[in-house]
Amino acid sequence: MADDIEARLAAVPAPTKSAEGGDPGADDYLERRTLRRGSAGWLLLTGLGVAYVVSGDFSGWNVGLDKGGFGGLAIATVLMGAMYACLVFSLAELSTILPTAGGGYGFARRALGPWGGFLTGTAILIEYILAPAAIVIFIGDYVESLGLFGLTSSWPVYLGCFVIFIGVHLWGVGEALRFSLVVTAIAVAALLIFAVGAFTEFSADGLNDIPVDAEALGSNSWLPMGLLGIWAAFPFGMWFFLGVEGVPLAAEEAKDPVRSMPKALAISMGILALLALITFFAATGAQGADAVKAAGNPLVVALEGDDGPTALSRFVNYAGLAGLVASFFSLIYAGSRQLFALSRAGYLPRFLSLTSKRKAPYLGLVIPGAIGFALAAATGNGARMLNIAVFGATISYALMALSHIVLRRREPDLERPYRTPGGILTSSVAFALALSALVATFLVDKDAAFIALAVYAVALAYFAIYSRHHLVASAPEEEFAALAEAEAELSRD
Repeated sequence: MADDIEARLAAVPAPTKSAEGGDPGADDYLERRTLRRGSAGWLLLTGLGVAYVVSGDFSGWNVGLDKGGFGGLAIATVLMGAMYACLVFSLAELSTILPTAGGGYGFARRALGPWGGFLTGTAILIEYILAPAAIVIFIGDYVESLGLFGLTSSWPVYLGCFVIFIGVHLWGVGEALRFSLVVTAIAVAALLIFAVGAFTEFSADGLNDIPVDAEALGSNSWLPMGLLGIWAAFPFGMWFFLGVEGVPLAAEEAKDPVRSMPKALAISMGILALLALITFFAATGAQGADAVKAAGNPLVVALEGDDGPTALSRFVNYAGLAGLVASFFSLIYAGSRQLFALSRAGYLPRFLSLTSKRKAPYLGLVIPGAIGFALAAATGNGARMLNIAVFGATISYALMALSHIVLRRREPDLERPYRTPGGILTSSVAFALALSALVATFLVDKDAAFIALAVYAVALAYFAIYSRHHLVASAPEEEFAALAEAEAELSRD
């Protein structure tokens, strides 16, 4: 049987020559598109998972208080935490089946075919290109508000962040992930120190001090905007976890990904859940939900109250900058790896997946960085870009969860070194909650949702007209899918 499979794979036609990336059938095609393997163990992968998200603890989540009040945001956070937990356990299984840089795109390619793979990969790419652009704007606001470097305009900060941190990524993935781990550790330590200080001022009465909208269905002191407020708070409950699903994008550069990936995903999710719990309660209980619901730096507001800046609030303010840097830095990494995988397989122009002597996808880093800088400098609207990123994220979550369900049903005997607890039930919960979160994005920012849909439509048109006819059969995700098809055909014979 193995000989038959190999023969059928050999018969799969390879794409023709292309000026974009040479001959995909040539021996050196993949050699010119390789990453540095074995660069990250479970600790660096865990740090990466936390780094993606940690900036969301410092700012952004609190706007959910304005949408749903303390009770609405609390319920939304629990539901979104459940969605991420179910998704992470599903991805842990999928990443041991297909440990490549494609991450979610690779999983969907295997389960849902080329269209499913492209739909998923594009949604992930929207998230990981727009989110760094949004965060760099927040970094600029922080630097300006702190009076650092005497700057009165933020665009030099945007440029400096992209140039410096892309430069670190070009230096090497091991160095980049170690840098990310250090900055993330500083941010996490600051959150814990903040919580200790804020809990000394904690008062349960402050949790439900937002005025009640008497006309809202089901409204009360805990749900001041009513039942619909819970749904509207979904995108902000996501901010405590948004990005952790990107850990599998490091699979090709991980040490023993079959063992380290599930471990890193589980530990990162546990850390993030703990940070969400203590940050949410400490910040709202210290000065009241109404005081922090619209603050750009809610943790600082929670510490200062009417007394003005304190030594602890200044420390947390600077630490918030470290949290933003950690997320910005790690999201650049995630975006470059998703772009690399899609390009290597021919879904995007193949030249984008070329790697340097240090095995870094240099164009996959520089081009998205240039786009992110241009968007940040031109708009300065970080909230809008982050909402677009959330829209892309929710689409990808639904498709990745669906991929787990399809593979469990269609290929029950597929070798799975790690199995998701709860199986299809777990991924079904993630799927249903992801669809609910997708609809909720329209309740928060309709313009952002429609902008994301427009970008999605352009990308799909490119795939339909051109790239689906120029896929690279030798790319890992395509080769794996071809093998699966050959095995299925043999089983039918």
